[in-house]
Amino acid sequence: MRRVEVTTWYLEMLGRDQLQTAGPPSEAARVTQAEVPSPEFSRFLYTAVGGSWYWIDRLGWDLARWQAYVGRPALQTWVLYVSGTPAGYVELEAQPAESNVEVEVASFGLLPRFVGQGLGKYLLSVGVERAWAMDPRRVWLHTCSLDGPHALANYQARGFRVYDERRHVQEVADRPPGPWPGADG
Repeated sequence: MRRVEVTTWYLEMLGRDQLQTAGPPSEAARVTQAEVPSPEFSRFLYTAVGGSWYWIDRLGWDLARWQAYVGRPALQTWVLYVSGTPAGYVELEAQPAESNVEVEVASFGLLPRFVGQGLGKYLLSVGVERAWAMDPRRVWLHTCSLDGPHALANYQARGFRVYDERRHVQEVADRPPGPWPGADG
């Protein structure tokens, strides 16, 4: 274990007109909503995408906790497929706000083999379009320095603006956990 300084950025988009979309990089890419709540599939996506980036918050969840999380009407999961293979996902969570609703991009990312192909900007574009279709007053998210090296730049290129930045020291394993115990990150 080692101690690292972690920077967390909180970003928001206050109007649909701020979204800078990116189209699909190939005809083989498509985004589909996972309409049937599936804790097994959601856990697969979480570990396959986040295993390289220290996503550890949900690793200890049991089946019942996953079922409760994905079974909520406030949560939408959109999955990117490339030639029929899951390549990434975005989770959108509607949250009550002072007036109207806010939508948080709760999780977003690509499986490692699909990074660097222009798919992230396309998936984020589709996800944010779907978030605005929920008629919120704002769409927001947070990312940190433990996430992928292009995450912050992608969010900003799509039109998100930083509204808060925080730093803290965190203890992390010497390397990310990978998609399953014993796998390389």
